[in-house]
Amino acid sequence: MSRWWETGRKIVAIGRNYAEHAKELGNAVPSKPFFFLKPTSSYIREGQNIEIPEGADVHHEVELGVIIGKPGRDIPVDQAMDHVAGYCLSLDMTARNLQAEAKAKGLPWSAAKGYDTFCPISAFIPRDRIPDPSKVELWLNVNGKQRQRGTTDMMLFNIPSLISYVSTIMTLEKDDLIQTGTPSGVGPVVAGDVVTAGLTDILEMKFDAVLRKQSKL
Repeated sequence: MSRWWETGRKIVAIGRNYAEHAKELGNAVPSKPFFFLKPTSSYIREGQNIEIPEGADVHHEVELGVIIGKPGRDIPVDQAMDHVAGYCLSLDMTARNLQAEAKAKGLPWSAAKGYDTFCPISAFIPRDRIPDPSKVELWLNVNGKQRQRGTTDMMLFNIPSLISYVSTIMTLEKDDLIQTGTPSGVGPVVAGDVVTAGLTDILEMKFDAVLRKQSKL
């Protein structure tokens, strides 16, 4: 597989796709898919650190990532999986206090979701390693203590329906990433924490959290 994280043009992040996660943040359960975009400059891989901005209440959200292999627009649900190259494990790091402020004012979440290092990703997972992506368990620990554990059959909208829906709004391009939502249990990550996450029986990844060093203007 190519270095897809360098060539993909967008990260499509699905929100509130697990009912219990929506409820834990006091959000209504959506009747159709809801998504936002993260910048590809937020990607990091193992060996790099999650940076915690000063004053930010940063939370973890572990997600199964779908990597697009074939571009498409208005993709029918029954053809959606033909557009999947493979998968990865990903984290949607979120500055929760900034998100709350933006939500209260009806503003976009770009700052809350878009900091550098706010999209840690695993190695590429070929499609044949996950023959049924609706039956995958994902988990996340902070400093060895479990925070999140859930299975993808808990999704409100499955992967084919997500691909189809997003493609009715914007063309999905080769090497784009779709983050498919997070199970309940999201919580804070602070500098000094060690975040480990995995797809059971498939892979694990680990990231250290450090304080972001702000450049002087």
